[in-house]
Parts: sequence; C-alpha cells; structure tokens
Amino acid sequence: MESVLDLLHHTVTSPWVYLVIFVVTAVDAFFPAVPGETVVISAAVFAAGGEPDLVAVIAVAAFGALVGDHVSYGIGRGGGAHRVARLPADSRRRAGSEWARRAVDRRGGSILTTSRYLPGGRTAVTLTMGAVRYPLRCFLRYDALACGTWAVYCGLLGYFGGLAFERDPVKGLLVGIGLAIAVTGVLEVTRWTRRRARSRAAARR
Repeated sequence: MESVLDLLHHTVTSPWVYLVIFVVTAVDAFFPAVPGETVVISAAVFAAGGEPDLVAVIAVAAFGALVGDHVSYGIGRGGGAHRVARLPADSRRRAGSEWARRAVDRRGGSILTTSRYLPGGRTAVTLTMGAVRYPLRCFLRYDALACGTWAVYCGLLGYFGGLAFERDPVKGLLVGIGLAIAVTGVLEVTRWTRRRARSRAAARR
C-alpha cells in the first residue's frame, strides 16, 4: 500500500500532472469512459498538502473540459446535423430531433450546466447541441460557466477531503470520489423523477 501511495504522490506532485489533468478532462468530455472527476479530485486531495497548486488544478480542469466539450459539439455539428437534415420529415427520429432542438432552444443553458455533472449526460447533450446547431456563441458562454463550476466543485471536494484526512490521503481520495458519485446519483435520480412526472402529466391530457 505504501509503495502505491508513494507512486501516486510522486505522479500527482509532478509538474506533468497539469498536462494529465488537461488531457483527461478534455477526452472525458467526448469519451466518458475516461475518469475526469477522479483525476481532478485526486490532484486536489494532494493539493491540500501543498502540491500541486489547487488554483492551477481547477483552472486546467476547467479549460480541458471546455476544450473537450467543444470537440464533442463539433462532432455533433459535423456529423449529426447532416444526418438530421436527411431524415424524412414524417419520421419518428426527425420528430425526436425537432423536439430536442426546441428543448435546447428553450432551456439550453440550464440543460448544459446540469449535464456537466453527469459523465454520460454531458456527452449526449453537447453532441445534441452540435447536431441541432445550437448557436456557438451561446454554447461557449454557458459551457464556460458549466466547466468552471464543475472544476471548482471537483477541486474543493478533493481539497477538503485531503484536509480532513491529511495523514491518510487515500481515505480523503475515497471520500471525495464517493461524494462525487453520490451527487451524480442524486442528480440522475432527480432528472429521472422529473422526466417520469412530465410523462405522466402528458399521458393524462
């Protein structure tokens, strides 16, 4: 255990950690199998001991997430938009795409901000926004807010976990990741509950 901890400490306190954070958070935006939250929280746990710098961790994580979200948006805009345009006007997929477009037009900012905290959800939303050609300027504005708050959330979660378990950073890391999973679960359950309530209300009409 000590050798693993020493290796983790050496890796996280290396200057290369900022590049790792940037790459992982960027790739995580369009390939959600990569653990963006875990990397940011891990770095922030050790930041409680002085290295790496917490502000730098948060800033690099936010920038990486922003870049990755724009890559996802670009993928959706480049491929999805053409496929949507070729769908038959009376098809169910075309109707679904038009519904998504209307939903994004009405609540695009709140949808984008909330989905940033859901690993799979944020990729689906950014791809959809690109596919329905949500205005890039608005996307940049709301996404910058989403990525900034997400990075602060992950950074502070890990940092305070590191402070609480200063003599046992592994426990601080596990607590930080556990809390992140719990918050994600609460958001997902809330979204599912609201969606089900809307479906029931629509069925009664």
